Order: sequence, then structure tokens, then C-alpha cells
Amino acid sequence: MKKTISMVAAGLLLLAGNPASAEPQTPAVYVAIGDSLAAGQTPNRSIDSGYADLIAQELGRNQPLAFYSKDLAFPGFTAGDVLDSIESDEAKELLGSANIITVSAGANDLLRLVQANAAEGALSFEEIQADYALNAARENVREILSGLEELAPSAEVYVMGYYFAYPHARASQKQGTAGQLEQLNAILKQEAERTGAIFVDVAERFGEDAVELVPNSGDVHPNIAGYQEMANAFFEHYAGGFEVEDAELPEPAPVTFEEIQQMQGQEEGEPSGEAEGAEEEPEMEGASDDDSAAKPSDSKKLDFLAIRQALLLV
Repeated sequence: MKKTISMVAAGLLLLAGNPASAEPQTPAVYVAIGDSLAAGQTPNRSIDSGYADLIAQELGRNQPLAFYSKDLAFPGFTAGDVLDSIESDEAKELLGSANIITVSAGANDLLRLVQANAAEGALSFEEIQADYALNAARENVREILSGLEELAPSAEVYVMGYYFAYPHARASQKQGTAGQLEQLNAILKQEAERTGAIFVDVAERFGEDAVELVPNSGDVHPNIAGYQEMANAFFEHYAGGFEVEDAELPEPAPVTFEEIQQMQGQEEGEPSGEAEGAEEEPEMEGASDDDSAAKPSDSKKLDFLAIRQALLLV
């Protein structure tokens, strides 16, 4: 059932001094940037509705939504890749008019180092390499947020935290990797606060045993219920009273990477079938048997992994 929220009531909540809620941006111009979570990657290596789509949907239900795009979200992106992506001409145009931006960046810097054996429930990583990766992520996230201050001066920026991505691992194997992800979240929170952005904590909503939200033991991505938790974590900081309810979740409509590649090739005027010169799905780094696409790619040509889903409302 379609839900309506009184903007007057939301305004009264703000006037009452609710510290968790930012002032609604009206009309909303929302751009999601970042990695596979921003893109909406499923546990089965396809793209569908993710947290960004659910945020846009909920915004549209409750206030004017002028524009939404996740064109700047790419599976496999590290924080450095996200930094590079916001410097393109397309990005500058999108970000220049945005008043809401969500950022997912940093997990791939760390997860590429985790060796996950799904069959044995084992996790391992080199601590020195992980510490180095976290320092690099800190520097790049700092540059991303500084860049957004210039590229999107009117935007409220929300830095999305990360959940524990290996709930299927044995309990004895979780502590080390969970500690590294906690450090990453601490870095993201610190860098967000340094620039006046808002850090969105999602880890508590998942915990370390959320197999119902991250159902594929060989993949780190959440299902739609997990993305719902992430979207609602965002709404804890935006306009009290907004919430994505179970009845509002969209029906599954997954699109494979190959289908996205083919569609974009056709948009560019290439013959139907396999796009001319098209790459196969990029191989991901790391020796892990985790076949997740939430790891950096050797290839920089990742445009086909973004789904063109800009929403323009009158």
C-alpha cells in the first residue's frame, strides 16, 4: 500500500531537535556513487534494486524527487577508482546539480586481500597488507569527500558504512576480518566527520551472523532484505519518519553483466548480439574461492557494469 508522510510532521520532528535527521532536500536530486553495493549487485552476480534504488523510491513516495542516478556506481571499484570516476565530465555534470549523494567506497581495498574458503568456512589475510590497504583507502576517501565539497557544494553527502561480509564463516574465523572491517568503518566515520558529511552505520543492523541477509556463502553481496536494512540506516539520518517497509520492496528484476553490456552496446549503435570489441566479465583479483564481484578488477573498462537508470520526474 502506498505510504504517505506528512511533510509538516517531518518538519515538526526536525524543529523538535531530532539529532539523527538532516533537513529534507526538496526537490531531491540524488546521485549514488561507489562500488557494487551502490550499483545494487545481487548475491548471484547480477544487478538489481540496491540500497540506492530503495532510497530513491522512498524519497519519491514522500517528497518531490527531481532526479536519481547510479550511473557512477561500478562493481569492483576501490576507493581510488571511485576517486577517478568523479573527475569525469559526466560525473561533474551529475554531481554539480545533486543535493543528496551517497558514497560507498573502501571495502574493495580490503576484501581483495581476504582469502575466503566457503567450503571450509575459513578466512585469512595478511595483516601488514591489510593495514597498508586501509591507509590507502583513508587517503582516497579523504580525496573523494574533499572533491565532492567542490563538485557538489549544495549536496548533503552520506558515507555508507559496511557490514560484515562473511557471515557463513566459522565463528573462530570471523574475529580478524571483522576487526579489519571495524577499522574501515572507523576510518569512514572519521573522514566523514572531518568534512561535515554524515556517516551511515550499517554494521549493527547486520551483525556477524546475518546469513539471511548475505545468503550466498561464496559471495559478499546482500539480498534485497540486506539492501533494505542499508536504505533504512540512511533514513535514520534523513527526514525522520521515512522507512522502506517490506510491502514496498520491488519485485526481483535482475540483469546480468552480459545483458547490461549488450544493452549498452546497442545504445551506442553497435550490432545486436555481442557488442563489438566487448570484453568478457572482468576477472577479479585474489586467490580466494569467493567468486564475488566485490573485488577490484584488473580492467579499467567497467562501463558496462553500470546500469543506466537515471530517473527524471516532472
